[in-house]
Amino acid sequence: MSERTIERLAKAIGYPDGIPDGVVSFTFRVDGAEIAADEKGGRIVLSSALSGDGSELPTLAAWAAGRMLREDATLAYGGGAAFLWQDAPADADSRALLRLFESFADSCDWWRARIAGLRGEGTSPIESTVIRP
Repeated sequence: MSERTIERLAKAIGYPDGIPDGVVSFTFRVDGAEIAADEKGGRIVLSSALSGDGSELPTLAAWAAGRMLREDATLAYGGGAAFLWQDAPADADSRALLRLFESFADSCDWWRARIAGLRGEGTSPIESTVIRP
Protein backbone atom coordinates (compact mmCIF):
# COMPACT_ATOMS: atom_id res chain seq x y z
CA MET A 1 0.00 0.00 0.00
CA SER A 2 1.32 3.43 -0.86
CA GLU A 3 1.75 6.08 1.79
CA ARG A 4 -1.06 8.54 2.41
CA THR A 5 -0.34 12.25 2.12
CA ILE A 6 -0.24 12.77 5.89
CA GLU A 7 2.37 10.05 6.27
CA ARG A 8 4.46 11.69 3.54
CA LEU A 9 4.00 15.08 5.24
CA ALA A 10 5.22 13.66 8.55
CA LYS A 11 8.35 12.30 6.85
CA ALA A 12 8.94 15.55 4.96
CA ILE A 13 8.93 17.63 8.16
CA GLY A 14 10.85 15.04 10.18
CA TYR A 15 8.01 14.61 12.67
CA PRO A 16 9.46 12.57 15.54
CA ASP A 17 6.26 10.80 16.66
CA GLY A 18 4.72 7.87 14.86
CA ILE A 19 1.84 8.33 12.44
CA PRO A 20 -0.70 5.51 12.11
CA ASP A 21 -0.64 3.81 8.69
CA GLY A 22 -3.29 4.99 6.24
CA VAL A 23 -4.44 7.91 8.37
CA VAL A 24 -6.40 10.69 6.59
CA SER A 25 -6.59 13.03 9.59
CA PHE A 26 -3.90 13.77 12.16
CA THR A 27 -2.99 16.55 14.59
CA PHE A 28 0.67 17.51 14.65
CA ARG A 29 1.97 19.02 17.87
CA VAL A 30 4.80 21.41 17.06
CA ASP A 31 6.36 24.04 19.35
CA GLY A 32 3.41 23.94 21.75
CA ALA A 33 0.83 24.44 19.00
CA GLU A 34 -1.48 22.02 17.22
CA ILE A 35 -1.76 21.87 13.45
CA ALA A 36 -4.47 19.58 12.11
CA ALA A 37 -3.93 17.91 8.75
CA ASP A 38 -6.84 16.42 6.81
CA GLU A 39 -6.74 14.70 3.45
CA LYS A 40 -9.95 15.18 1.54
CA GLY A 41 -11.07 15.72 -2.02
CA GLY A 42 -7.58 15.29 -3.44
CA ARG A 43 -6.20 18.04 -1.17
CA ILE A 44 -4.31 18.17 2.09
CA VAL A 45 -5.73 20.86 4.36
CA LEU A 46 -3.82 22.25 7.33
CA SER A 47 -5.72 24.16 10.01
CA SER A 48 -5.00 25.58 13.44
CA ALA A 49 -7.23 27.29 16.00
CA LEU A 50 -6.12 30.78 16.90
CA SER A 51 -8.64 32.14 19.35
CA GLY A 52 -11.77 30.99 21.10
CA ASP A 53 -12.77 34.56 21.81
CA GLY A 54 -14.96 36.04 19.06
CA SER A 55 -14.38 39.54 20.45
CA GLU A 56 -10.97 39.59 18.72
CA LEU A 57 -12.41 38.70 15.33
CA PRO A 58 -13.04 42.27 14.04
CA THR A 59 -9.41 43.22 14.69
CA LEU A 60 -8.11 39.98 13.18
CA ALA A 61 -10.34 40.45 10.13
CA ALA A 62 -8.94 43.96 9.62
CA TRP A 63 -5.45 42.48 9.36
CA ALA A 64 -6.49 39.56 7.14
CA ALA A 65 -6.63 41.47 3.85
CA GLY A 66 -3.01 42.58 4.16
CA ARG A 67 -1.86 39.15 5.21
CA MET A 68 -3.50 37.58 2.15
CA LEU A 69 -0.95 39.49 0.08
CA ARG A 70 1.95 37.97 2.04
CA GLU A 71 0.88 34.39 2.74
CA ASP A 72 -1.30 31.57 1.50
CA ALA A 73 -2.93 30.84 4.86
CA THR A 74 -6.48 32.09 5.19
CA LEU A 75 -8.13 33.44 8.32
CA ALA A 76 -11.57 31.94 8.95
CA TYR A 77 -14.15 31.77 11.70
CA GLY A 78 -16.27 28.78 12.60
CA GLY A 79 -17.37 26.81 15.62
CA GLY A 80 -16.93 29.85 17.83
CA ALA A 81 -13.22 30.25 17.07
CA ALA A 82 -10.91 32.03 14.66
CA PHE A 83 -8.62 29.66 12.80
CA LEU A 84 -6.17 29.55 9.92
CA TRP A 85 -6.23 27.09 7.07
CA GLN A 86 -4.11 26.40 4.01
CA ASP A 87 -4.20 23.59 1.48
CA ALA A 88 -2.21 21.95 -1.30
CA PRO A 89 -2.72 19.07 -3.73
CA ALA A 90 -2.59 15.69 -1.98
CA ASP A 91 -0.12 14.46 -4.61
CA ALA A 92 2.41 17.21 -3.83
CA ASP A 93 6.00 16.03 -3.55
CA SER A 94 7.98 16.04 -0.30
CA ARG A 95 9.55 19.42 -0.96
CA ALA A 96 6.13 21.03 -1.57
CA LEU A 97 4.71 19.39 1.57
CA LEU A 98 7.62 20.68 3.64
CA ARG A 99 7.15 24.18 2.22
CA LEU A 100 3.40 24.00 2.92
CA PHE A 101 3.94 23.04 6.54
CA GLU A 102 6.73 25.55 7.16
CA SER A 103 4.86 28.47 5.61
CA PHE A 104 1.68 27.55 7.47
CA ALA A 105 3.52 27.28 10.80
CA ASP A 106 5.11 30.70 10.15
CA SER A 107 1.66 32.16 9.48
CA CYS A 108 0.32 30.63 12.69
CA ASP A 109 3.23 32.13 14.64
CA TRP A 110 2.54 35.61 13.20
CA TRP A 111 -1.17 35.46 14.05
CA ARG A 112 -0.59 34.05 17.54
CA ALA A 113 1.91 36.82 18.30
CA ARG A 114 -0.66 39.45 17.25
CA ILE A 115 -3.33 37.82 19.43
CA ALA A 116 -0.95 37.73 22.39
CA GLY A 117 -0.28 41.44 21.82
CA LEU A 118 -4.00 42.19 21.78
CA ARG A 119 -4.30 40.43 25.11
CA GLY A 120 -1.37 42.36 26.55
CA GLU A 121 0.74 39.19 26.73
CA GLY A 122 3.51 40.34 24.40
CA THR A 123 4.66 43.21 22.28
CA SER A 124 2.31 45.63 20.60
CA PRO A 125 0.03 43.69 18.25
CA ILE A 126 0.89 45.89 15.32
CA GLU A 127 4.44 46.97 16.09
CA SER A 128 6.08 44.73 13.50
CA THR A 129 3.51 45.47 10.77
CA VAL A 130 3.80 49.26 10.60
CA ILE A 131 5.98 50.84 7.94
CA ARG A 132 7.78 53.73 9.54
CA PRO A 133 9.56 56.58 7.72
